[in-house]
Amino acid sequence: MERTIIPIRRTCNARLVPTGTPTSIPQGTFVTLTQTLGGNYTVVFNGNMARIDGEDADALGFEPTIPSFPVPSDGSVDKDTVWEALRSVYDPEIPVNIVDLGLIYDCTLDGPDITIVMTLTAPGCGMGPVLVEDIKQRLTKVPNLERIEVELVFDPPWSRDMMSDEAQLELGLF
Repeated sequence: MERTIIPIRRTCNARLVPTGTPTSIPQGTFVTLTQTLGGNYTVVFNGNMARIDGEDADALGFEPTIPSFPVPSDGSVDKDTVWEALRSVYDPEIPVNIVDLGLIYDCTLDGPDITIVMTLTAPGCGMGPVLVEDIKQRLTKVPNLERIEVELVFDPPWSRDMMSDEAQLELGLF
């Protein structure tokens, strides 16, 4: 994506990358839009990278996006819907979703509770807090989920072999 400088049309909430610390971007601030994937927006403002949720897209001049998923009639949690939600989460710096990147090691449903076990591309990668928060926020949209736990692990270590063929192709590694 070509980086674009745009003004913030209204004050909006954002999360600093990589820490996930909440912040507010004032109306009239010029930001550099660096990524628009998965319904979220990555911007740079005042020298900081930040993530703006799709629900606040109007602050950037775009149509807000609120993920919605079908509600199972039996009150259960649909695992396919969980994976669809996870595939809509993107690393703020890499144009590939976290599932195809191979960052999700396990997804365990226990009734209305879910535990996600995930990793990062490197133990020193600072994206952990923002990705964990992105996962939690996206999974809150999955019907019938009540408790969301995300566990960050580094064993086994991530390698590019964990990426899908499509992800490797997208990143020019194939």
